[in-house]
Amino acid sequence: MNEKFENIIVSIKDNPAALSVGLIEINRPKAKNALNTATMTEIVYVLESFDKDNTIGCTVITGNKDAFSAGADIKEMAGANSTDMYIRDQFAVWDKLRKIKKPFIAAASGYTLGGGFELALACDILVASDTAKFAFPEVTLGVIPGAGGTQRLTHAVGKGKAMEMILSGKFMSAKEMFDAGLVTILSTEDNYLNDSIELAKKIASYPTIAIQLGKESVLKALDLTVEEGIEFERKNFYLLFSTEDKFEGMNAFIEKRKPEWKHK
Repeated sequence: MNEKFENIIVSIKDNPAALSVGLIEINRPKAKNALNTATMTEIVYVLESFDKDNTIGCTVITGNKDAFSAGADIKEMAGANSTDMYIRDQFAVWDKLRKIKKPFIAAASGYTLGGGFELALACDILVASDTAKFAFPEVTLGVIPGAGGTQRLTHAVGKGKAMEMILSGKFMSAKEMFDAGLVTILSTEDNYLNDSIELAKKIASYPTIAIQLGKESVLKALDLTVEEGIEFERKNFYLLFSTEDKFEGMNAFIEKRKPEWKHK
């Protein structure tokens, strides 16, 4: 990707004998990587571009060691009233995250607050440095999370922990979030980004269609009853039997050789 961006840095990590990994780095250090609309628009644009790129299998979103993102850009909303926010449709670009088919991983270190926490929650997997700090301090501003935070956090850690964080603004450590099941991999400040990229490379080494339908099925589990979810999963399972990679994978297993994926 040769395009220049104002608020993010985009690069591609090669993955020998497999699909590559996209890396999106939030780059607003003076604002502690606060997420204004322009920044989120750039992030979503790149994710949508990677979705259409047949050479990319997975994406990592990160900030820097001091801050994944310290939250939304308050200056952008401070003077707005309810009508302004409704007409502006402040979070329309956030809604597009749900439609990204390929997995994307959050690599968080330092402050991961407010809108930054919401972005991390919107990612499919969360890897964190042991220095990461998570919180929804919106209540101290007289509001609540508005980009999905109340919903995604509750699904991830349960009602009690979500209530505590959202109603008190309490900061939680990466270890506490790991113990609560939100953080998937707890790493160090020196290794968290590399661990995220290595996980992304592992995911990108498998058939794209199976990965995408697996992600889709897990996300549906949050919206459906168990019975409805199983029906959805079953259809995706059967659908994969029409892919070339299903035949290649099973034949390779029987023949005791490494499969050569075609991502078809």
